[in-house]
Amino acid sequence: MMADRTLNDTADAVSINNIEVEVFGLGYVGFPLAVRLAGAGMNVTGIDVNKDRISRLESGILLDTEQNQKEAFLMSRKAEKLRLSTSTRKSRIGKVGFVCVSTPIPTELESSDVYVNAAVGSFLETADKGDVLVIESSIEAGTTDRIRDTLSRTGYQPGEDFGLAFCPERVDPQNTRWTLENIPRIIYCSDDTTYKIASDIYARVNNSNLLRVSSAKVAEITKSFENAFRLVNVSLVNELAILCDRLGVSVKEVISAASSKPFGFMPFYPGAGAGGHCIPKDPVFLSESLRRAGDKFRTIENALRINAHMPRYVASSIDSILTKMDLPKSVLVYGMSYKPDIEDMRDSPGFKVAGEFTDMGYRVGAYDPFLKPELLPKYLRENAMPRRRFDVVDDLAAGDFACLCVVQHHSKTAHLLQNVYAEGKFPVIYDCQSRIRPRMETSTLLRCLGS
Repeated sequence: MMADRTLNDTADAVSINNIEVEVFGLGYVGFPLAVRLAGAGMNVTGIDVNKDRISRLESGILLDTEQNQKEAFLMSRKAEKLRLSTSTRKSRIGKVGFVCVSTPIPTELESSDVYVNAAVGSFLETADKGDVLVIESSIEAGTTDRIRDTLSRTGYQPGEDFGLAFCPERVDPQNTRWTLENIPRIIYCSDDTTYKIASDIYARVNNSNLLRVSSAKVAEITKSFENAFRLVNVSLVNELAILCDRLGVSVKEVISAASSKPFGFMPFYPGAGAGGHCIPKDPVFLSESLRRAGDKFRTIENALRINAHMPRYVASSIDSILTKMDLPKSVLVYGMSYKPDIEDMRDSPGFKVAGEFTDMGYRVGAYDPFLKPELLPKYLRENAMPRRRFDVVDDLAAGDFACLCVVQHHSKTAHLLQNVYAEGKFPVIYDCQSRIRPRMETSTLLRCLGS
């Protein structure tokens, strides 16, 4: 180790970009961060254990949701400011590591911090005194303190000769108003010098729009609570949609009417369930923390049950409609990604709805303009499906299905959806998000969740 390097030396080096930055995990969080820092003139190494991802990026091939970073990415590569690798390396100058790896839902067989710990261990293999480690991954309360203990066992003194920070990501893919550059962030730092270093680096990211909190646990709980808030409200409005179905009124009209109240109300909208990387996972961290403390987080546990119930409710509702109309048990599920206009299929309601129909004996097809058939094994793993339970359809109007179940809307194929509705290509269309406007001049029966 270089015993003479201090955190103050690192702070001075950061101010003149004489620092090595390592970003662990080049997914939806790490990739734009690495590109942003490299574009600001910092020497960045993007590290990912997925060799295929590294090969793809080295070839200059970007995913749809990475395209807005393409110019900056190619420029930083040409300027040799962004290196790509599957492993860390020793540096003659100070290093700052950013951990942006995924965190799975904790189970009896796998802890939520398994990939975070692996990235931390990798960084420490080549770290020296004066280096800094910043965690951006969403983590359970207490994880940062355990990382502090790991640092101490390795021979470092966090807050004295090694910096430790937790600055949880806040990313909303495809949101053009709130982006990496202007979303405010919260941060915990082990000491004032580490905070100075982090502030200087985040000046290149979001103009150092940081709120420093008093402890790691405060930051960890804050991150999980943000998404628990969304989960609880989404689950609440989904149960409202079920009530509106039972009573024969429009949930959208109810929400619109409630939104006229200028205080104390925020509109949320129903759907077949909330998927992705945050809402189904981060609230579990709070629930697990309280369970370890000897109690239950009943609000979250109930909200998770409601969210998990929605795909079955949607499938049952459609089955009832088709049975009454004496139509075949066949359905095409439209929208397999968890969010509009992205190719991210993680923990998606579309896959769960398709699975429910398969369990009911339906012939099931799946259509999504972002779904890549060659990535189906990856999608199935991300949705805990041991095998494919549907046929992939590449034409929305192709095939003979009794019902089109719209789980997720995409702007790039909105016109196709309108066309098949107007032309009566399906006897029934069921819109889980109530976004299709009814029209008289069609033979298709339109039903919506919460209508």
